Amino acid sequence: MRIVLLLLLAVCCAFAAPLKKDKEVHWLSYTEGLKKAVKESKLVFVSIYADWCIPCHIMDKNVYSDPDVATLLNSRFIPVKLNAESQDTIMCDGQAKIAERCYFDVWNLSAVPSYVLVAPKGMSILTLTQSLDVDDMMVLLNQILIKEKEWIAR
Repeated sequence: MRIVLLLLLAVCCAFAAPLKKDKEVHWLSYTEGLKKAVKESKLVFVSIYADWCIPCHIMDKNVYSDPDVATLLNSRFIPVKLNAESQDTIMCDGQAKIAERCYFDVWNLSAVPSYVLVAPKGMSILTLTQSLDVDDMMVLLNQILIKEKEWIAR
């Protein structure tokens, strides 16, 4: 009986699926992301791009397609993509503004790619403008997670 159970366990383990990694980031709109952040009490990671931005396209192809980056963004953050030139009205730091004005006036950004970390209550925590590779993105995301509990309360 013991041998049968061990064999059954071995067969189950052999056919068990390994932890599935995401192959892509499940981006949300800014407004959808803020709503979801409140419900799930997670930080919003906003990737700001422009259609003409070559480094932004390179990051989409090389960084956001990396399974480790995608899995971390999808599981621990609310990932949001935002066009820096968008004329849609969004809430940024408690102010209803056109996304382009949030980018310039509220977040004080002037280049892409850029990133904004937003607390579940809608207040920005940090901004960064820089093209990142996979390793740099993983370092950034993991450094953010070290302060996650403190920043979620904001």
